[in-house]
Amino acid sequence: MADTKTIMTDVEGRMQRAIDHLDEELNNVRAGKASPNVLNGVMVDYYGSMTPVSGVASVTVPDAKTILIQPWDKKMIKPIEKAIIDSNIGLTPSNNGEQILLSIPPLTEERRKGLVKQIRQEAETARVSLRNARRDAVEAFKKAQKEGMPEDESKDGETQVQKSLEKFSKLIDAALDRKEKEIMKV
Repeated sequence: MADTKTIMTDVEGRMQRAIDHLDEELNNVRAGKASPNVLNGVMVDYYGSMTPVSGVASVTVPDAKTILIQPWDKKMIKPIEKAIIDSNIGLTPSNNGEQILLSIPPLTEERRKGLVKQIRQEAETARVSLRNARRDAVEAFKKAQKEGMPEDESKDGETQVQKSLEKFSKLIDAALDRKEKEIMKV
């Protein structure tokens, strides 16, 4: 039989992972400012193994509209450029033979609306994860009650799970608001 503490630890861990994943996804959304996070999902064929760009080059942001990629091996310029183009992040690389520059174009109103829609979908996915964690925890409390947990302890546990859901939902709303403001002000 699972006890309240075990169930709560599990559900809060799942909810925190949903928040962490949302934060990571929001960091990958390009909001008009240069950020090395834009390249997080870009993988380069590095001598037969798929490696993130940051694993084959130095990625820096010299100013708010430029990302500078300096490969450690000059032979990697073409594969990095190809990986960036194939990744559909919406940036066109240019190189001078030694480094690659990515210029961040200003956001159009249409692109802003698309980004807001994208981050709202990510937030909704996180909310679904929270609700799934709550559902599983409530089922665990009901199962534990059948196995001998006192009914009032089970109900208290369900109340604690609901409070955790509300707490993590507020974190999602705050992250979403922050990112929306960032997109709209740029």
